[in-house]
Amino acid sequence: MDDREHRLVNDFQRAFPLCEAPYAVVAKALHVTEDWVLDTLRRLADEGIVSRVGAVFRPGSVGASTLAAMAVPPARLAAVARVVSAHRGVNHNYEREHRFNLWFVANAADPGELDALLARIERETVLRVHALPLVREYHIDLGFDLDGVSPKVHPSPSGIARRSSLDATGRRIAAALQEGLPLSPRPYLALAERAGFPGDAGERRVLARIRAWLDEGTLKRLGIIVRHRPLGFTANAMAVWDVPDDSVNAVGARLARVPGVSLCYRRLRSLPAWPYNLFCMIHGRERPLVDAALDAIVSEQHLGDHPHARLYSRTAFKQRGALHFDPVLQDG
Repeated sequence: MDDREHRLVNDFQRAFPLCEAPYAVVAKALHVTEDWVLDTLRRLADEGIVSRVGAVFRPGSVGASTLAAMAVPPARLAAVARVVSAHRGVNHNYEREHRFNLWFVANAADPGELDALLARIERETVLRVHALPLVREYHIDLGFDLDGVSPKVHPSPSGIARRSSLDATGRRIAAALQEGLPLSPRPYLALAERAGFPGDAGERRVLARIRAWLDEGTLKRLGIIVRHRPLGFTANAMAVWDVPDDSVNAVGARLARVPGVSLCYRRLRSLPAWPYNLFCMIHGRERPLVDAALDAIVSEQHLGDHPHARLYSRTAFKQRGALHFDPVLQDG
């Protein structure tokens, strides 16, 4: 990417303008034309660098979701990964270095649909799916600072996973928003029409609801969503610990503030196969640097006595935005 493309991707991953013509506002900040912004985003999407321009919902705030793991015989891994990725409700699907070598995120409109999705995957693959639902978030912010100078964004003190109650309007807007903002001069107007609220009044309704979701924390961020691997973040490790339940929140809160930790949360164990309850993610460009960062975390956070594993990412089988709701919108 040249300097202008770099600034576009780096500077607008969050705090995307909430107005009638947001791409024109972005263009003014970059001293370019609106057409240049739209054309560049389309091209970067075609190249796989940009996933979409859109929203990231706080985990557990809408619909239902879980991280899930499978221990797949290596000879079957590619075939099983194709089966898992074929489900619309699966948005991330990765191979990791571990006996549990296939990790995916599953989403649905409600817990019953989520359970049914996981059960279908078990039937289709004839393999056990270990669901590891979120208990508490300590830090989740998957923006990627390409310059390494942005301050770290911290979560609100209340990190317990809770679902927001969506009315019919909210459900329609959330369903439309999960596909991303259209790359057109008035994307919120197009989004409103997609949700079934046409015209200027619909656009105002959509803008007001997105603003409210950002203010209350239902949305983590609104902006350009990038794919980290094409940007050079290829040495990515999920580090896990088995921490006693009475101390995991204190440890997680400390770990969340460590520079370089992009994700940190508590999840349910799946005993006896999976004893770990504290997860953190470090996205890096070089494996030795990630290992050094994790070594420092173990030492500085006094985690050496807790069982620990590092699961480096290998193949990315699927990566896209979460789809909780069916595109054929319902009234409730």
